Amino acid sequence: METNIKELNERIQKESAFVDMINMEMHKVIIGQKHMIERLLIGLLSNGHILLEGVPGLAKTLAVTSLAKTIDAKFSRIQFTPDLLPADLLGTLIYSQKKEEFVVRKGPIFANFILADEINRAPAKVQSALLEAMQERQITIGDTTYPLEEPFLVLATQNPIEQEGTYPLPEAQVDRFMLKVIVSYPDKEEEKLIMRENITSTFPSTNTIFKTSDILNARKVVRDVYLDEKIENYITDIVFSSRYPAEYKLKKFDGMIYYGASPRASIYLALGAKAYAFLKRRGYVIPEDVRAVANDVMRHRIGLTYEAEAENITTEEIINEILNTVEVP
Repeated sequence: METNIKELNERIQKESAFVDMINMEMHKVIIGQKHMIERLLIGLLSNGHILLEGVPGLAKTLAVTSLAKTIDAKFSRIQFTPDLLPADLLGTLIYSQKKEEFVVRKGPIFANFILADEINRAPAKVQSALLEAMQERQITIGDTTYPLEEPFLVLATQNPIEQEGTYPLPEAQVDRFMLKVIVSYPDKEEEKLIMRENITSTFPSTNTIFKTSDILNARKVVRDVYLDEKIENYITDIVFSSRYPAEYKLKKFDGMIYYGASPRASIYLALGAKAYAFLKRRGYVIPEDVRAVANDVMRHRIGLTYEAEAENITTEEIINEILNTVEVP
């Protein structure tokens, strides 16, 4: 196994060189927000959709558009509103008098990168149409089903739920997002730089430096990153402790968790850890990689009871406590 790991490490070193180039392009436009950019790359390399949550003005939309620009891919931005209809997303059948038949006019969902802006402002019918695209990677218009082109990635932004005019997303849909990333304010120095850049006459932009085939190849390499059985056990322990806290010395959370993380959490913890190891130029996963992605993978997959809310216990606290309690291999 040793030689394999050595070979794998060398291969990953070589294949992951493009990560620095993407980072360089992204940081031309975005100041700070390293966590968000890293998470966007993890989603891209793992073929997982991402939900970005934060107040307006934190460069969520800019980050997604900049990432899409670095890759020669089709990009669609859809602004979600309370009056949006599924046809506005998917497209519709239009009667052509010339052909005397119905023809399909494809909607903005037919792209590689979908930016669903303020996703929690649209009603349930639109969400169910998006759900089919996210899960099945296909779309049905009339009687015909159309496969979506790979890579297909939904990068959604949402404002915190407390804001008026927003609908909480259905649990089944939230579970389809690989990561839920909380985007926070920049620090003082970063904010000064942001202000300077935005008041100069020219605003920098990213260059297109990759093809979609480069991303699909990188994904294959990420899946080859070595994941030991000890790490697999560590991942399942983390997920199971969110379902049965009492069995994992977390009796204080009994009655606080309404539902624990789904099996998708295990899949995405493994994939996310592989992608994180790849970003760190390593051919094998260590427990630190799992811990690095655990919060973003699990924060939207744990439901809290009224008791937990009454005691102001958050999913973040539960996840951190799980990571501190579950034995590290």
